[in-house]
Amino acid sequence: MITQYHRPATMGEAVSLVGTPGVHVIVEGTALNSTAKPDATVAVDLQSLGLNEIETIGGALQIGSMTTLGDLASFSLAPPMISELARREQPSTIRNVATIGGVVATNDPESELLAGLIAFNASVTVARAASIHDHPLEAALQNPGLIDDSVIIDISIENGGTAAAHRTGRTPMDRPIVMVVGHMDSAGQIRLAITGVDSHVIAVSPAQVDALTPPTDFRGTSQYRKALAKVLTKRVLADLSEGGP
Repeated sequence: MITQYHRPATMGEAVSLVGTPGVHVIVEGTALNSTAKPDATVAVDLQSLGLNEIETIGGALQIGSMTTLGDLASFSLAPPMISELARREQPSTIRNVATIGGVVATNDPESELLAGLIAFNASVTVARAASIHDHPLEAALQNPGLIDDSVIIDISIENGGTAAAHRTGRTPMDRPIVMVVGHMDSAGQIRLAITGVDSHVIAVSPAQVDALTPPTDFRGTSQYRKALAKVLTKRVLADLSEGGP
């Protein structure tokens, strides 16, 4: 039950609120609304902070945390792979309210968009206690304490290069059991990100895939998920070597 609602007009006001016990930051509203008995009783809405802009800065794309998945999917200067993964992240009924900041805060280990962002070497900028911090996105997902009790300002990714992705799910439209995204930058450096093999989306080098120890669940054993990761990685690397899918 929400007992208080705040819509701060400044970043300073927002930062002072998010450190309060029982506060739930609304970065999209979908997660809070889908929880029958949310722990948080104080809601902080970030819609008035102007965090919904997308900018190209040098070789990077800077995406405000309140940018909706629909806006990211349709942004003409975004890497095509990121636009496609934003489109796949949620159904059309939710895509225009769900935000990229919400995707990061939710930290879903099966998120295809998170995998794409990590493959594109994403960093996340947060405000906490009158200071600004930048963290590699993968580190923030692995250690949520880096972004807890803070305001997510934006997510930045490399803009350019070549990307490829392969996934395996129970149906073509189902969330993947395992999914691999690869990005090759202009210098030929390859970065891979994989879903469904850990408690969060992870970045790996091709040589590290053999060392994975995925969890087992009703959709597949650890051995099955590892086999998928190896096969999908080979397909992604083949696509990247040929210049893309």
